[in-house]
Amino acid sequence: MKQPPAVMKILVVEDSPEMCDQVRQALSRERYDVDTAEDGEVALDKLFANPYDLILLDIMLPKKDGLEVLDDIRTAGIKTPVLLLTARGDVQDRITGLDRGADDYLAKPFSMAELMARTRALLRRFSDHRQPMLQAGNVALNTVSRKVTSKGKSVDLTPKEFSILEFLLYNTNRAVSRFTLAEHVWGDEFDPFTMSNSIDVHIKNLRRKLGNEGGGLIQTLRGVGYIVRNTPL
Repeated sequence: MKQPPAVMKILVVEDSPEMCDQVRQALSRERYDVDTAEDGEVALDKLFANPYDLILLDIMLPKKDGLEVLDDIRTAGIKTPVLLLTARGDVQDRITGLDRGADDYLAKPFSMAELMARTRALLRRFSDHRQPMLQAGNVALNTVSRKVTSKGKSVDLTPKEFSILEFLLYNTNRAVSRFTLAEHVWGDEFDPFTMSNSIDVHIKNLRRKLGNEGGGLIQTLRGVGYIVRNTPL
C-alpha cells in the first residue's frame, strides 16, 4: 500500500525575521519540513512551485498581504489548509480571512504550545481527508474510522495508544524522539519530568496488543526514541 509522506511540509509566511525564525525552529523540533517566505510574492512563488501540507500565513505582509495571497491560491485551486496569523485587535481581518478560505486563525502574540496544537489539528484533519490508510508491515491503521488491524485481525487500542501508533506510522522509516512523541500525543498535558515512564508503559502495551508483529514493527533506538520500519517481518 502506498505510504503518505513521512514528513509534513509547512510554509511559514512571516515578514518579521525574529518571529519567522522562532516559528521555524519550533516546527523543526517537531520534525516538520519547514520553508519560509518573507513577503506575499515570494510566498506565491513557492506555493505554485511546491506542494505543502500547511501554510502559516501572516496577514500583514509587504508586496502582497496575506489576504491577497489567500485569494490567489484559492482561485488557483490550491486547497492546502491555511492558519492565519493576525494582530490581536484585527477582528475583521480574521472574519474576512475565514470567509475567503482560511481554515483557522491565531492572534498575536501567541504561545508556541498553542501554535503547535493548532498545527497538529489542521494537519490531522487534512491528512485524514487526503490519505486515510497508514500501513507498515502487516499493521494497518485507518485514520478516519480509527480501526487498527494486525495481520488482518482487529486490534482494540486506547486513544493514547492509537495516537502513538498513528504518529509513528506517519513517520515511517524516520526516527521519532521520545520528547517529540510525548509532546505530540499528550499536547498541553506534556510534562518531560513525569512522562518517560508513561511512554514506556504505552509502548509496551501497544507492542503486546499488536502481537509479535508489533514487537518487530516498533523498534527502540537506544538514547533516541522509536522508529517504525516498513520492511517485511
